[in-house]
Amino acid sequence: MTKQRLVKQFCTARDTAYRLSKLAPIAFEPGTNISDPSVFIDTTVKFQEIQGFGGAFTEAAAVTLDKMPSHLRQEILEAYFSPDTGNAYSLCRTHINSCDFSLGNYAYTEVDGDVDLKHFSIEHDRQALIPMIREAIDLSGGKLKLFASPWSPPAWMKTNGMMNNGGKLKPEYRQAWADYYVRYIQEYGQEGIPIWGLTVQNEPEATQTWDSCIYTGEEERDFVRDHLGPTLHDAGLGNVKVIVWDHNRDRMFERAKVVLDDPKAAHYVWGVGFHWYCGDHFDNVQLTHDAYPDKHLIFTEGCQESGPHLGSWDTGERYAHSMINDLNRWTEAWVDWNMVLDETGGPNHVGNFCSAPIIADTQAGEIRYQSSYYYIGHFSRFIRPGARRVACAKTLDSLEASAFLNVDGTVAVVALNRTEQAIDFVLLKSQGLQVKASIPARGIKTFVF
Repeated sequence: MTKQRLVKQFCTARDTAYRLSKLAPIAFEPGTNISDPSVFIDTTVKFQEIQGFGGAFTEAAAVTLDKMPSHLRQEILEAYFSPDTGNAYSLCRTHINSCDFSLGNYAYTEVDGDVDLKHFSIEHDRQALIPMIREAIDLSGGKLKLFASPWSPPAWMKTNGMMNNGGKLKPEYRQAWADYYVRYIQEYGQEGIPIWGLTVQNEPEATQTWDSCIYTGEEERDFVRDHLGPTLHDAGLGNVKVIVWDHNRDRMFERAKVVLDDPKAAHYVWGVGFHWYCGDHFDNVQLTHDAYPDKHLIFTEGCQESGPHLGSWDTGERYAHSMINDLNRWTEAWVDWNMVLDETGGPNHVGNFCSAPIIADTQAGEIRYQSSYYYIGHFSRFIRPGARRVACAKTLDSLEASAFLNVDGTVAVVALNRTEQAIDFVLLKSQGLQVKASIPARGIKTFVF
């Protein structure tokens, strides 16, 4: 008698009680019923290796956490970082100097002309940000990878003399700014926080009312080639991953091209980072991979803008739609923005309030899990670092899907239904096995076998 091969299934769906809920397993049976809508999986056809999933440590998140009762603070951290009961985050982001989700502008040296960085100090980050990161590393079993992004150099290094409202890095401070990244990595290392990667500049095409700095593609290329890359190398930090662009998908190919067509600059670049604040433009993700297949792609930031959006279902669906389509186009990691915000969608020092997967109501002392928390979990809990994306072909436009082979041999298939009707389909394996599956309306499922 042959042993039944069971498929575990986990479900989240609107207008139900399902929230990453484990449902009864379903069994594979021989056959390939080609008359039914289907999702075909072939684990022998492999694509990119997955680096991980996560969110961003910001001062706003850390300060909000600190306002919660200790048991709720712990619950939030475990909800993200516990490999057993949480979303098992494995790759996260943080900010160098302040960002909009800080309590105000700050830099690690604000002394004019301090090119030797004699006054450099990360003391500000020790108040809330560093303790949060350390606890997350511990909860992850020491396996968390972290990359850091600057929103702006110190005001004295910039053409407009302020951290906000764009401006540019003054040419005479390019080397000092490259040295600044090195010093940051070294100081964080001494705190027990290794820095896995760097993006050159958050959103280098956006002049914002908050911390921002403008680079053309040529300026970013030259800074990486002539300053940042060699400086990291000379400091023994050549293993730190350098990520360019770190802005929207709409311009990612043309901006990546400027840097990566220069062999000397490309030598120092690990990959291209991108955001979603511009529409889908998934073709540009694929095009960037096709043109530069030796470079890595990483989604470095996305959130629901304009307030906390409490209870919105569209927010979670936006995440899953983006994650499936980015991953299906060679993206290796997918990193959300703020992990935790308060009931206003802040704090934010210029009022740029947003949503987060967990809203911590500091007035009521309550945790409010948003749909995005569960939708992200359908990926991060089941697709582990080192997994490979595998062939996943479907016959329905209304179903979005992606499949992954984990290092331990388990296969995770994530399928999304953004329609108002339940979808029945057959999950087919290349070995002639099938299982009859379904997804509720406005729902998502992860199948594991």
